[in-house]
Amino acid sequence: MKLKDKVALITGAASGIGKDIALLFAREGARVAIADLDGNAAQATAAQIRAGGGQAIGIAMDVTDEAAVSKGVAGMIDAFSGVDILISNAGIQIIHPLEEFSYAEWKKMLAIHLDGAFLTTRACLPHMYKAGRGSVIYMGSVHSKEASPLKAPYVTAKHGLIGLSKVVAKEGAAHGVRANVICPGFVRTPLVEKQIPEQARSLGIKAPIGRRASASIWWIRL
Repeated sequence: MKLKDKVALITGAASGIGKDIALLFAREGARVAIADLDGNAAQATAAQIRAGGGQAIGIAMDVTDEAAVSKGVAGMIDAFSGVDILISNAGIQIIHPLEEFSYAEWKKMLAIHLDGAFLTTRACLPHMYKAGRGSVIYMGSVHSKEASPLKAPYVTAKHGLIGLSKVVAKEGAAHGVRANVICPGFVRTPLVEKQIPEQARSLGIKAPIGRRASASIWWIRL
């Protein structure tokens, strides 16, 4: 019960890595707010946690919508009376050579990964500052440090999370708030499953066949 009585907001938590984090945090005693664009899926994940004896609520949240983020965080505060941990995990992937990316696709990718991180952080920090403690965790990627073909906006956004985290860490230090970026390598989640054939087609290679690997979770000091 490493996280007993801690309150965690996790975005993009109805599937993939976000869901595994939410389930793990609940097992460790955290009260978890499952935020996801798919409100029904968020509610289903929260119900799964409650069925196992944990505490959780589901929140429909478009992390690119300022009003939706503010409303979702307010709902979490009403339910759990605070927030100790923010995990900014919501993300998507679109794969093209750079010259084939539309401006709309570029803006959508940066909005979800970077604007979403900014909006959720801004909404949570006042509550963390008031409590004198908190941990902000951004789900980066190996692409926060490296680059791959076909992923220009994704790589740009994931690099940007490191810069945002550094600022949050410097500003939050005086208030007992830490910020970190987790940079996992390849994890075969539903999101990645979808992009394997897309990337294989773009690169002219045969897509690998095999069962899905389970997501790995790296603990960071909370």
